[in-house]
Amino acid sequence: MMAQYLEIKGAWPDALLFYRMGDFYELFFEDAVAAAEALDIALTKRGKHLGEDIPMCGVPVHSHDVYLERLIRKGFKVAVCEQVEDPAEAKKRGSKSVVARAVQRLVTPGTLTEETLLDARAHNYLAALARVGAEEGFGLAWADVSTGDFAVTSVPASGLGAELARLAPGELLVAEGFSADDLAGLSATLTALPPARFDSGNAERRLKAHLGVAALDAFGAFSRAELGAMGALLDYVELTQVGRMPALRPPRRVASGDTMAIDAATRANLELVKTLQGESAGSLLAAIDRTVTGAGARELCARLTAPLTDPAAINRRLDAVEWFFEARSLRADIRTHLKSAPDIARALSRLSLGRGGPRDLAAIRDGLAAAHGLAAALEASPPAILPLPELIGADCRALAQVASPLRAQLQAMLADELPLLARDGGFIAKGASGELDETRALRDDARKLIAGLQAKYASETDIAALKVRHNNVLGYYIEVPPRHGEKLTKEPFSGTYIHRQTMANAMRFTTPELASLASRIAEAAGRALEIELMLFDELVTATVAETAVLSRAAEALAALDATSALAEIAAERRHVRPRIDQSLAFAVKAGRHPVVEAALARTGEQFVPNDSDLSAGEDGSKRLWLLTGPNMAGKSTFLRQNALIAVMAQMGAFVPADEAHIGVVDRLFSRVGAADDLARGRSTFMVEMVETAAILNQAGPRSLVILDEIGRGTATYDGLSIAWAAVEHLHEVNRSRALFATHYHELTVLAEKLPHLANATMKVKEWKGDVIFLHEVGPGAADRSYGIQVAKLAGLPPAVIARAQSVLAALEKGGEGAKTAKLIDDLPLFSASAKPEAVVEESAVEQELKALNPDELTPKAALEFVYRLKGMVRDE
Repeated sequence: MMAQYLEIKGAWPDALLFYRMGDFYELFFEDAVAAAEALDIALTKRGKHLGEDIPMCGVPVHSHDVYLERLIRKGFKVAVCEQVEDPAEAKKRGSKSVVARAVQRLVTPGTLTEETLLDARAHNYLAALARVGAEEGFGLAWADVSTGDFAVTSVPASGLGAELARLAPGELLVAEGFSADDLAGLSATLTALPPARFDSGNAERRLKAHLGVAALDAFGAFSRAELGAMGALLDYVELTQVGRMPALRPPRRVASGDTMAIDAATRANLELVKTLQGESAGSLLAAIDRTVTGAGARELCARLTAPLTDPAAINRRLDAVEWFFEARSLRADIRTHLKSAPDIARALSRLSLGRGGPRDLAAIRDGLAAAHGLAAALEASPPAILPLPELIGADCRALAQVASPLRAQLQAMLADELPLLARDGGFIAKGASGELDETRALRDDARKLIAGLQAKYASETDIAALKVRHNNVLGYYIEVPPRHGEKLTKEPFSGTYIHRQTMANAMRFTTPELASLASRIAEAAGRALEIELMLFDELVTATVAETAVLSRAAEALAALDATSALAEIAAERRHVRPRIDQSLAFAVKAGRHPVVEAALARTGEQFVPNDSDLSAGEDGSKRLWLLTGPNMAGKSTFLRQNALIAVMAQMGAFVPADEAHIGVVDRLFSRVGAADDLARGRSTFMVEMVETAAILNQAGPRSLVILDEIGRGTATYDGLSIAWAAVEHLHEVNRSRALFATHYHELTVLAEKLPHLANATMKVKEWKGDVIFLHEVGPGAADRSYGIQVAKLAGLPPAVIARAQSVLAALEKGGEGAKTAKLIDDLPLFSASAKPEAVVEESAVEQELKALNPDELTPKAALEFVYRLKGMVRDE
């Protein structure tokens, strides 16, 4: 056995080997040590090898998915080795022959298909990155093995980070020797493959064979790097699935510039899909997601992470959302139909890989029923509703044309109650197969005979406690309590009842009659399962043959769910359709932050909307806003909400505003918040400068830039100088539409010399030494940051607040340079700690006033109360 294990392990050296032994997957040697530590399970030993104990651990087969998930999440790859031979066949070769085993699949983070290992509402991409010779840029291919989605693009080195951040692949394939510096910050598992796997010539042949074509012209003009990436990806999928291929759709070529470029830092700052804490709750996706299916949720996420840049394509999506928005009652009916639609794409992928079960066939059956129901509902939409938009019409046609014969076949063949695995049987409906019904009848009648035999034996032996039972070792046997066992070993029963086993609490026997009946039952049960498995294979073959139309139907269902969900949130949150065109406009009236607004709604509070107009290209236009104002006044919220409105508009969604006119944004940049990168030796300020450098080097006239407090992480004058120069560069060189928030009020003078810069400020009110935030944006500049008032709100000790106020007053009075330094030296350094805050007690007059209810006083009583207060003041 160990010789067999070592031979198989030698073929899969980079993976943990799950070696099937009965009801367990066992791991040995270094694999056992690593798995035991990762899974926190017992590490034992079994036998010796080269004089040393062999470390061993194992996991149960019936619950191995739980352990597999934990290993995959920790970055391991697992080769699953199954028994591929019946033990009875192995014994024919000799009593010590080992059952044949072989690896059936390699489980990696990018090739998962099981429901238990996947998030139903998120894609799980496997990506491949290729670079050929001296070609500039990379070929990037990606596929979701669980759904069949397959695409490729060319990406320049400067845009690689943004593209990988958009895809967030679970696993990335690169050639050995690839520089990891190009992938800094990527969280995916990196898998290095021999460079030969990325050869474009071999890749082209592999792709043609996969598609069954002699030329690739019909699918697009692919570069050598794109071919290399696709070929490596297909080769790796075939390797991990051990010769079987999932139902991958033909590759879809995504042209560079088709989607808004958003780098990793901007995605993190804007919290599009995950918050900065890594949670889904609190992200933009969570705030707008009203989908009712997993496929719809994946489609919505794909649209959000890749906003379009073609106004025509965006407006087609907006037309579809508007149609559902107007069709309120029909929208509700459509969403009810969608709730009954299973995940066709993932069920089809499992079936094509030979890992599907009866429930996956049922998912196809129910998905087809939902598709046909939706098509009928859409075609019967009232004429009063807007004309059916192009996208919905295409989806409707795709659903109406889906394989009706397959649906009818699955409905006729599958039972109501289905097991998880085909080998458990019982999933073919009664009446679907005459031969199966006859075999089942024989099996079931034989079981009735077992019950009759038990009654017969109990009567003739006069042992009421006699039972006929079954297990996998003895088969059918007669069991009696020990006190009756001796009776069956003596005449007249000893010639009929053959002793099989003695246990502490029972004795077991058999008879020739029982053995004969058991044999017939086993044959009938085995034959019934054999017929069911044959019928299952026929159904799988028929289903996989319809892969193209089923995949298109799955896409249509997902698109309808995502589109109707966007209409639902628009109606719920009063979103409006944005105007999208090729201009350089960016005008938003009464814009709102979708996530903050949703959070406030849960507490019954109202969000304060604000206007913005960064439109460029016109005389007197103010495409760059310099925003000043105190902390906590809402500057960061205002910055982020405008960026999120741009993303929502270009993903094809209505936006949280009263009006919005947006000229397409090709690149979105955000520098908001503070974070360090200790693993790469970068301080908070260094990270800020790296991100700012990327913006100033890459932003153009069609970009949208939001910058928050640039230069705050260093000395005041250094920071002010950097911020000053950055504003000038944005205005004169990048010429981007931009929002620049700062506490450097000195920058506001730039509005006098930069014609396209406007000052804006967050409005506040002061009341008796406290500051009240109005969260309103207006023209002008702030003269103070109110930092001490905010510190007071945060709960700093009163002595610290008092000290800060005295230092601030001294600084404001002292001016700059040496005079300021001398004044600070003269300040009493430790005076703050010497004077505890005095406790002021309420006077009798104040107590009387607090207890007074003016609405209950008559004129006479009010006059008397005034006289009483006058007397109390005189007494004091």
